[in-house]
Amino acid sequence: MKLRSAIFIIALIIIIDQALKIYIKTTYPTGEIVRVMGMDWFRIHFIENSGMAWGWKLGDETGKVILTLFRLVAVIFGSWLLVKFVREKYSRGFIVCAALIYAGALGNLIDSMFYGMIFDKGLHFDPLTKDYIPYAGVASFSSDGYSSFLHGSVVDMLYFPMIKTHFPSWFPFVGGAEFEFFSPIFNIADASISVGVITLLIFQKRFFKKLEPAKSRSTVETGAENNDRVEVL
Repeated sequence: MKLRSAIFIIALIIIIDQALKIYIKTTYPTGEIVRVMGMDWFRIHFIENSGMAWGWKLGDETGKVILTLFRLVAVIFGSWLLVKFVREKYSRGFIVCAALIYAGALGNLIDSMFYGMIFDKGLHFDPLTKDYIPYAGVASFSSDGYSSFLHGSVVDMLYFPMIKTHFPSWFPFVGGAEFEFFSPIFNIADASISVGVITLLIFQKRFFKKLEPAKSRSTVETGAENNDRVEVL
């Protein structure tokens, strides 16, 4: 697989991810829920998070900066790795998965690095309450920004509550509690990372299968007579 094919996959995912994030952020207030084509199991649920994929957090602003810098280092290192994989002719499936993971990491890194600088509203850390506080209204582009470089919040919006039920009353520890599948709210970048990682795990034997070296066959020419009268001892 050529490097330009991997770059095309990455660029396509980044464009779709950022276009959807910007549209959602500049169209809806946080917390807005919209049923896609009237379907109850597929919704747009706009939230923002300050941490890792799937809404995880890493402490306060210091933790966020560390996380963003870690993402930046990971993306830089990932760029080198991706080129290495292509040059060493890894399997097409492996390179596609690597490109998906890379694109997802880069997509969320863009939010963390720049969104605080280009939007007037966003989830931000309040040093007085020592917690992240939401905002009201719909965000718009602004040169002032709601925060600074490396302090932007990640936009999530995809929500698939396919099954809503309750655990049986006899179920240990959580009997009678509400159960929902699938509950996380995520974005295209998160999905790209997850698809890449899961596909690698499922098809790792195929992707990492080493080709057995072809058996060399040598023909030895001799001057021996080859007929029925020659006996091989």
